[in-house]
Amino acid sequence: MKHVAFFLLCLGMFFSCQKQDVKHQITGETMGTTYHIAYYASTQPAQVKKAVDSLMKALNAEVSTYIPTSTISLFNMSRADTVIISKKKYYFWDNFAKAKEIYELTDGYFDPTVMPLVNYWGFGYTGHRPLVEVDSAVVDSLLGLVGFDNLLVHQDTIFRLAPNVQLDFSALAKGYGVDIVSDWFEQHGIESYFVEIGGENRAKGHKADGTLWSVGIAVPKESASLNAYHTIIELDNEAMATSGNYRNFHEVKGQKYSHTINPKTGFSERNTILSASVLAENCMTADALATAMMAMGYDKALKLQQSLNVEVILKVGMPNGQIKTVFSNEKRQQKKY
Repeated sequence: MKHVAFFLLCLGMFFSCQKQDVKHQITGETMGTTYHIAYYASTQPAQVKKAVDSLMKALNAEVSTYIPTSTISLFNMSRADTVIISKKKYYFWDNFAKAKEIYELTDGYFDPTVMPLVNYWGFGYTGHRPLVEVDSAVVDSLLGLVGFDNLLVHQDTIFRLAPNVQLDFSALAKGYGVDIVSDWFEQHGIESYFVEIGGENRAKGHKADGTLWSVGIAVPKESASLNAYHTIIELDNEAMATSGNYRNFHEVKGQKYSHTINPKTGFSERNTILSASVLAENCMTADALATAMMAMGYDKALKLQQSLNVEVILKVGMPNGQIKTVFSNEKRQQKKY
């Protein structure tokens, strides 16, 4: 009987392990884009999808500028010099705190108060529409509303030191969404997963065949298909976010204006960097830094990377029309294929 009991115990453990090795995948829509998630566990996809959709709904309710009743929208619509926001709105405050951190790290090249300019250029909540003509005087006037230093915080109160300062967390909120979904997996004991929201990614563990999760960096060309990849990167318990100007842009009288707004000039930024990919411990940081690097240009981006504990992969346009890939980590470069 002992042998039988032992055999049944081993058999149960075998089937339990087999069940844990099942790969599940779920997809959905959020933040004006899509999400794709894969994981290995016994937890059923319906349960995971319900949790993910609930998390995304709660996040959007606080940081989406496209929802008029969201926390950030109510702040932006308020014209008061002081605005009280409950500390229970922790998604909003988490984004605010990280935005302030990256603003200071990047010398203001990442600035969430760029919202009025984002709307002017036709990439914000007022609707995606190209300009008929660019008015430099209007850009200059809107630039006066930009500057994260114009906001001070004491406990649950935000003080505007300049009128009509607005916030836009779109350059880090998707990365934050990836992180809170990843945290949910961690809290539920799921140790092998891949989370992607709108091109921002985070992965942990290995796939069933023992290999790492991998993600592609798109070919940074306007004519390239959505599934055309220039470089494949393996994620070793880390996150990666990519920012680029080659798809989301408007053309005015033959001049292309991208969605990356330089908060120093007020104009959309187009420099030699075609895309910037940042690898970090969390996706929120990677997301914000990738945006900042697109705005600051090649030399400043490399200098910033050297001062931080992150990796960077830059796609740079060369005078001859070729694309040069610059890796901050030579070992990572060996994984290119």
